[in-house]
Amino acid sequence: MPKENISLTSSEIGSLWTSYMNDSMSKCVLSFMIKHVHDEDIYPVIEQALTLTKAHLEKLTLLFQAENYAIPTGFTESDLNPNAPSLYTDTFCLTYINHMAKVGMLGNSGFLSMSAREDLIDFYTSALVETTKLYNQGTKIALEKGVYVRSPYIPVPQKIDFIDKKNYFSGFSFLNKQRPLNSIEISHLFMNIQTNLIGMKLALSFAQTSPLKAVQEFMIRGSEISQKHVKVFSGTLLDNHIPSPISSDVCITDSTIPPFSDKLMMFHMSLLSATGTGNYALAASASQRSDIVLNYERLSIEIGQYAKTGANIMIENNWLEQPPGTTDKEKLAYHKNS
Repeated sequence: MPKENISLTSSEIGSLWTSYMNDSMSKCVLSFMIKHVHDEDIYPVIEQALTLTKAHLEKLTLLFQAENYAIPTGFTESDLNPNAPSLYTDTFCLTYINHMAKVGMLGNSGFLSMSAREDLIDFYTSALVETTKLYNQGTKIALEKGVYVRSPYIPVPQKIDFIDKKNYFSGFSFLNKQRPLNSIEISHLFMNIQTNLIGMKLALSFAQTSPLKAVQEFMIRGSEISQKHVKVFSGTLLDNHIPSPISSDVCITDSTIPPFSDKLMMFHMSLLSATGTGNYALAASASQRSDIVLNYERLSIEIGQYAKTGANIMIENNWLEQPPGTTDKEKLAYHKNS
């Protein structure tokens, strides 16, 4: 059957909408970053990220037009102040792109798994490959410059072993000493420290430049939450005599002139919150010590409450664009003659 006769499914409609929203936001952020970057090695990475984002938006727009799908408003030039002074250091821009490339790889693989139509499978397969190449490019440059933060080292296993005691899964106890962290738990703790550090610095930069008090307070609260979570995860590593490597880059300039609209900044924080919740869920499912699982669960609740506050601010200011949905049949029945 020709794809022209195959309707989009709900998951495909949702995937396309989310992709457009995320890419239109990324285009604004990257357009600002590329204008202020000075490092000749980092510039091509930002340029490649911006090129991919623009190409994705063009393909998505053509798909929308072919399906008579209302193109989302997303984010446009009105959400970007191109004349604002530099806000981020070159090193932070590189770290940011690597982080967002990880988000993109996870997102595109999920969208691919929810797509059945051939043209969408092709689109998300290409997007996944391109985003992976971008991540590899950014990682290579970061390694060459000595700014890539590696996860902690542990001894390479010399033999295999099996769990022979049920207390392997236990956490804090007055009777039993906690077992050492395993490599899977360490990797997730480290990853969530790094993502929270990025979120903390972004939130501070948004608070620093937003003219609205409600947004400023929301961003400062987000920075405080990220800092708290970093302390919790770092403390777990230190309790096991594992220091958590952290970048020394200052990251943010002293500029208070907003490069982005409050609408864009709030959306960006909601995206980071959603990604963080997903990271915690994955980490909790992979961790085998109950105290670590409980930490992820309680901190996830805190992120959820924070995200709800952000959504309320966006609704009050008419910034929250509604995803495509089905028709309310009951409402339609009651109002068909009105």
